[in-house]
Amino acid sequence: MKNLIRKVPHLLPVALLALTLIGSQPALAQEAGDHQYTSEAIETGSRLYAQQCALCHGPQGDVVDGVNLRIGQFPTVQSDDDLRQVVTQGAAEGRMPAFSLRAEELDGVIAFIRAGFDPDGVAVKIGDPVRGKALFDGEGQCADCHRVRGVGPRTAPDLSNIGSIRTPAALQRNMLDPAAALFPINRPVRIVTRNEETIVGRRLNEDTYTVQIVDSNERLRSLKKSDLVTYEISNEPSKQPTTLSSDEVADVIGYLLTLRGL
Repeated sequence: MKNLIRKVPHLLPVALLALTLIGSQPALAQEAGDHQYTSEAIETGSRLYAQQCALCHGPQGDVVDGVNLRIGQFPTVQSDDDLRQVVTQGAAEGRMPAFSLRAEELDGVIAFIRAGFDPDGVAVKIGDPVRGKALFDGEGQCADCHRVRGVGPRTAPDLSNIGSIRTPAALQRNMLDPAAALFPINRPVRIVTRNEETIVGRRLNEDTYTVQIVDSNERLRSLKKSDLVTYEISNEPSKQPTTLSSDEVADVIGYLLTLRGL
């Protein structure tokens, strides 16, 4: 995939250099189907939801204050197992009653809550946050680039409140297909200044006259475009698709959903 190249019009082009990728070695993305509930389970859950849940939660799951089932917003629930516990044991000091369901019925309700409100969306399995944090800090190598709650580097976006601004599907897509999930403002850049300084980093902000980046030494830089010889924006992500298994991906997503600010 070609990079987008911006050059100051009165100067000759400069050869484009490849940006160094940050993260693990290249690997194939996990299949999206690894994270999908079956259509049969969603259909079973849809019937049960209409019969037993919609009266309180509403047809779109957004009637109860602080809870929005359609977008996965819960006060305490993170994993599918947490959700099963709430359904079978009740919650909110009795305001949410306990339901006695067969295993396939319970699986269906979980499948509908995770996927049924948006039939065209991607159903995402959400795993255990504790295991997810261990993977984030260790094998997943996420903490090598991302900062959380004041700890870690700034070479990639800060994830301290990612759970409140990204859906589970968006988080999964970022891990499995980072090229498709990368926001334009976070793309890697390579800049050459009039003083012949070469700067590689991540774009943070840009207006007509200036660009702000975090450079490879984690310094915040604000540069005037009039001082630049070349300004190159890469279409390539700074990381490769994860090599974690589907269950491990689900656990990391579970952990990221707990990150809702300091």
